[in-house]
Amino acid sequence: MNQNCYCNSEKPFSECCEPHITGKTKPQTAEALMRSRYTAYCLKNVDYLIATTHISTRKHHNKKDILAFATENHWVRLEIVKATENVVEFKAYYLDSSLQPHNHHEKSTFKKEGEQWYYVDGKWY
Repeated sequence: MNQNCYCNSEKPFSECCEPHITGKTKPQTAEALMRSRYTAYCLKNVDYLIATTHISTRKHHNKKDILAFATENHWVRLEIVKATENVVEFKAYYLDSSLQPHNHHEKSTFKKEGEQWYYVDGKWY
């Protein structure tokens, strides 16, 4: 039996975010990219997170810090609050190392270049 995807889409992982993360397919929307990036945090796949960050803002994202943030927290659930063509507002629920619950609320901006969507930046709430 195929497990449901980490992004809470209720689709099997193998049919949702896995093909994007493994490079078999490209996310077709900003929301699909955002979901796959959340899943990459769950899987601690920092290379995917860096590769899907727009080149104009990539220098602001440190691989070591991303890995620490992904590893030190247990990702519980993703909630999409609102999605437009290039902006996705979401809440990512997680437990820190002392099992305290947290909610990362962000409005992220994305940009499509050719056939590839990229994360540009986000505003935290």
